Amino acid sequence: MNYVDDISVTLRRILSVLPVLTPEERERVAAHIRQADPSYDSVVTAFTAK
Repeated sequence: MNYVDDISVTLRRILSVLPVLTPEERERVAAHIRQADPSYDSVVTAFTAK
């Protein structure tokens, strides 16, 4: 569960700085998150797969 908490803290930190990022920085961060492998969504999908 500590790993999940770490992920949540990281996502909260990203959200907290989001308002001060320039549009270019926002796009760079968004692109990096989209390209991350494994993604948060893929891990959740793996948990719910039968």
